[in-house]
Amino acid sequence: MASRNLPQHFRYINPIIEVLKSLGGSGRSSEVTDLVIEKLNITDEELEDLLQSGHSRIKNQIHWARMVLVKIGFIDSSQRGVWSLTEKGLNANFSKEDLIHLYQTRRQWMGIGESKDQRCEPITLKVDDDTNNNELEEPVDYKEEMLNILKALPPAGFERICQRLLRESGFAQVNVTGKSGDGGIDGHGILQVNPFVSFNVLFQCKRYQGNVTASQLRDFRGAMMGRADKGIILTTGSFTIDAKKEARRDGVPPIELIDGEKLIEMFELLELGLKAIKTYEIDYRFFEEFE
Repeated sequence: MASRNLPQHFRYINPIIEVLKSLGGSGRSSEVTDLVIEKLNITDEELEDLLQSGHSRIKNQIHWARMVLVKIGFIDSSQRGVWSLTEKGLNANFSKEDLIHLYQTRRQWMGIGESKDQRCEPITLKVDDDTNNNELEEPVDYKEEMLNILKALPPAGFERICQRLLRESGFAQVNVTGKSGDGGIDGHGILQVNPFVSFNVLFQCKRYQGNVTASQLRDFRGAMMGRADKGIILTTGSFTIDAKKEARRDGVPPIELIDGEKLIEMFELLELGLKAIKTYEIDYRFFEEFE
């Protein structure tokens, strides 16, 4: 009997389901990913392990686990950044044997035909850190390409494009200071909520591949104390779990965190530097009842 290893992303299948159940059946991509990381006590050092594309290896594996759950009909295929359990998913809980069987039948649920002679032999459940995870890198799409473009901009260019993004999002008097030694503050603006309410906002722009840490948030907040009602950090990278907790800490001015994923979402929403192309994919299940 052959012994083979399960891909590393299979370890995240049950945690994703459990987190979505705890959220009432659905959650935003970034929210679910963060909660899975917390649930499994994954460290910031582990998250710093990057693929050649610059993406976190672990976050990449979590997204691939989600794709498996979509393929087998346990999570719907919404492209709007929300992961939602189907009725099958709400009642799911994979045992070790279930995961083994799922992997053995992967050619079927991936839509690849196979003959009886091609079927996988039974395997043992083992997650091997030597699995070649580079094979799991998603093909380059416009989101990855756009992040690469933003990362390649000079510092001043990235600050100016963040300035444009804030202006397009409704901020007024957005100025880039370009000063060094100012606690990491790159600019300021005013968010006019209505004719009677406005907020002074300071922002920071970071062209990162890795994570922005909690200590960097504390430094930024120290620089903005007494100068603004709110802070914003925009980065092409990500934020550590502790950084996200620091941003929401009670008793101090709040800091909004815009990571690479949310940054691209904002460009999409404003159609800034992007041209929308509408397309469709066939929902084959819809036609099954008519066959």
